[in-house]
Amino acid sequence: MKRRDLLVLLVGLSSVGACQRETPSPRAAAVTASDAAPETRNASAAARPRVVALGDSLTAGLGLAPERAWPALVQAKITAAGLDVEVVNAGVSGDTTAGGLRRLDWALDGDVKVLVLELGANDGLRGLPIDQMHDNLSQMIRTAKDRGITVLLCGMEAPPNFGPQYTREFRKAYTDVADEHDVAIIPFMLAGVAGDSALNQADGIHPNEEGTRRVADLIWQSLQPLLTRALTTS
Repeated sequence: MKRRDLLVLLVGLSSVGACQRETPSPRAAAVTASDAAPETRNASAAARPRVVALGDSLTAGLGLAPERAWPALVQAKITAAGLDVEVVNAGVSGDTTAGGLRRLDWALDGDVKVLVLELGANDGLRGLPIDQMHDNLSQMIRTAKDRGITVLLCGMEAPPNFGPQYTREFRKAYTDVADEHDVAIIPFMLAGVAGDSALNQADGIHPNEEGTRRVADLIWQSLQPLLTRALTTS
């Protein structure tokens, strides 16, 4: 993607970030990708190994039907691969890394094998301190790893509103956290999608169905070997 297109996208992000507030009830907002009503799942389904997607509106699938969000598309790929694994969509629109940290214990309920961590975009939209975001991500990863959970970190980009230094440090925070905790990272989850009007909804921010399919493909490329390894070593 051209740098100019990315800047246009990120400026647009800054104009709507204030409109997305943290959802007051994460328990109501986070649903399984395979079932929009988790309370109706039976005991055997709840006991299945899990991949938890902890994120914001990009994970929740804002503007899309639940079955079109990327966690649901990854669920389909896992099923097609013959793996009996449940993908839990723990995405909450407007969530920050601080919000994700607060609901982490609940999100990691069950036999979680892999945590896909997609948070930080709203920290950047609000210009929150990068060291705070770094520490929140670090604590979430540390907690997951202490429970024997493999982590896949999804990096994001900050809008240019707060200057080039903030943008550089924001990007570097993800790679620093991944290096410090030795976890896999996707440097930019929206790579190849951000800035392309054909792959985004009318807001120019959230991927449309085709864009989301590409995001799911990108995540699956990194997730598949991690999940396979986690299942065989457990």
